Amino acid sequence: LDDAPLAPMKPIDFTARDGMKIHGYLTLPIGVAAKNLPMVLAVHGGPWGRDSWGFGPYTQLLANRGYAVLQINFRSSTGFGKKYLHAGDREWGLTMQSDLTDGVKWAVDAGIADPKRVAIFGGSYGGYAALAGAAFTPDVYRCAIDECGPSNLFTLLASIPPYWAVIRAIFNTRVGNPDDPKDKELLTAASPLFSADKIKIPMLIGQGANDPRVKQAEAEQIVDAIAKHRGSAVYALYTDEGHGFVRPENRLDFTARMEKFLADNLGGRYEPMKEDRIPGSTAKIRVVGSPP
Repeated sequence: LDDAPLAPMKPIDFTARDGMKIHGYLTLPIGVAAKNLPMVLAVHGGPWGRDSWGFGPYTQLLANRGYAVLQINFRSSTGFGKKYLHAGDREWGLTMQSDLTDGVKWAVDAGIADPKRVAIFGGSYGGYAALAGAAFTPDVYRCAIDECGPSNLFTLLASIPPYWAVIRAIFNTRVGNPDDPKDKELLTAASPLFSADKIKIPMLIGQGANDPRVKQAEAEQIVDAIAKHRGSAVYALYTDEGHGFVRPENRLDFTARMEKFLADNLGGRYEPMKEDRIPGSTAKIRVVGSPP
């Protein structure tokens, strides 16, 4: 990659609405003025992980296609100390999500991002954040891309297998306990499925049929809900994938659909697929409504 025209990735920080300092990274396309750009907010998974400085295939692809790429280490991200981590406890859909919204506002106020051309994209927790962005703050984003993200926290937590008992205890503490009636309101409000009637932006949803962490039903139920409420979505199910896409043919297929979807909604460049799917991909496509 020494001679590749890679876009610089620069650290940024901003102050969230409650005064907490939030850290992240901004990558800008090469040779384009950093003014009023279409932008993709790329949300990391975990959520107890983080974005780090360095080469990222999706980040570089999106910058190459003409997008500013904003990556935010929202509260609950690791690597910034226990206070930063635990500030996200029981905050799914709440301050963890508003950190993302505030990051978009920071980029818009700085003149970097066009407020009418912002997408939210992520996998796993990042996919949840994309669904939450579409359901809870639909006016912030032009479109959303969810890869294997949970839509209903009750069914997500119920699907955790017995041998993940330690992980289940962490989820009960940091997300909410579905067996505790006092947490019912919290988990209901944080589940995008129950606000699917508010989703009015185009969605691209990718899912692996064999996903042990976020079951296929998580994608199916939100797609059905979007259809019920006359929204628009493209649903790509990969029949031989798990949590995230591993086979190169499937990764290429979803990436091709993603960049076409972003081009249709944000106006960036894309490389067209020569056929209806990448050869060798197992994609099964369902189209709801009339996505652009």
